[in-house]
Amino acid sequence: MSRFALAVSRGIGRVTETALGPYQTAVVRIGFAGTWLLFLLREFPHRQEMYGPDAPWSLDMARQLVAGNHAFTVLTWSDSQVWFGTVYVFALLSSALLVVGWRTRTMSVLFMIGVLSLQNRSVFVGDGGDNVIHLMAIYLVFTRCGQVWSLDERRARRARAARARGEFPAPDRAGPVLWCAVGLALAVVTGAGFLGVGWVVLFWVLWAVHGLWWYVGRRAPHSQLRILLDVVANAVHNAALFVIMAEACLIYSTAGWYKIQGSRWQDGTAVYYPLHLDYFTPWPALSDLMSSYGVIVLLVTYGTVAVQVAFPFTLLNRRAKNVLLAAMMTEHAVIAVVLGLPFFSLAMIAADAVFLPTSFLRRVGAEAGRVRGRFVRGGLARLALPGPRKEAPPTAEETAEHTPAGSRA
Repeated sequence: MSRFALAVSRGIGRVTETALGPYQTAVVRIGFAGTWLLFLLREFPHRQEMYGPDAPWSLDMARQLVAGNHAFTVLTWSDSQVWFGTVYVFALLSSALLVVGWRTRTMSVLFMIGVLSLQNRSVFVGDGGDNVIHLMAIYLVFTRCGQVWSLDERRARRARAARARGEFPAPDRAGPVLWCAVGLALAVVTGAGFLGVGWVVLFWVLWAVHGLWWYVGRRAPHSQLRILLDVVANAVHNAALFVIMAEACLIYSTAGWYKIQGSRWQDGTAVYYPLHLDYFTPWPALSDLMSSYGVIVLLVTYGTVAVQVAFPFTLLNRRAKNVLLAAMMTEHAVIAVVLGLPFFSLAMIAADAVFLPTSFLRRVGAEAGRVRGRFVRGGLARLALPGPRKEAPPTAEETAEHTPAGSRA
């Protein structure tokens, strides 16, 4: 019993004292925000037909559906073209700022609002990748996904370095201004009655917690209240990280077990048919080449089912997990090219990234830092190099001085 109690106490201490998986959550943040950003940019010319007033799924039908399932979207508040354009640009900006990690606590909430608003406006647009982004956008709100590889982390590191030198870092001004602006917008929306009770409570609680976090960190950084806030934030972060991992395992396990029940997956021919659908053949020659070898089709079909069913069980063995993780990421990369589903594949690769080893992510981050430093130093060196110096033309006295005496007039 003493050993059991000691193990439990150590586990509770680890969950509450540390926000686990800082690199994994950073990769998930960058992966999903980047995927959604690229999707919005790619579909920018078609945004009206997908989510705007010209969409086949009319605004009245969207309002009826939202009234029944209580989903969140701000696009049902108005049918104005200006409102739709504002929301679309808002989704683009929040995604880009979340990728770079600027004010990640606020941007994660704004990113969720952008994702839910567009996807719940037209529920029949998209594929399985959109469903994954839909879920992960909600989970990211409860994670501390800006601990590494973010502008927030760089700002905190510079502040610590300044205090170590005995200097006083400049006070944070952008954070309070952003918090006040969000609070004002939330008050207007709440007063207009656009939000349901559940969403009102959620957004106001998040807003109040962000304000309390900033105030305690500014006024009493070493108080008991700040320690309590850290404990709660770590526990919520670790719980959300666990949910993200469980969601990824659930996606693969359900997909694998449903495939087993299909006759085409049982006889090893399921992969053959998507390769001959016009919608999934961006490269017909490549699809024909892959489907012309029956052994390859058989191996890919059975291998897909085996990997998806076995992956949740391999989490108990690190080496087996890494092997299957590499196989699944490779499979999604092939799907992106062969079947023409790049955003679905990027979303699934971002979900898989939560299981990547920390040592590997650190090496990738260090290598990316070296490459970035090399480019930055190269750019600064090019800027610092002096151009060809233009010499002034010689004066009349200098010309006369260097002219031979016999040639003078």
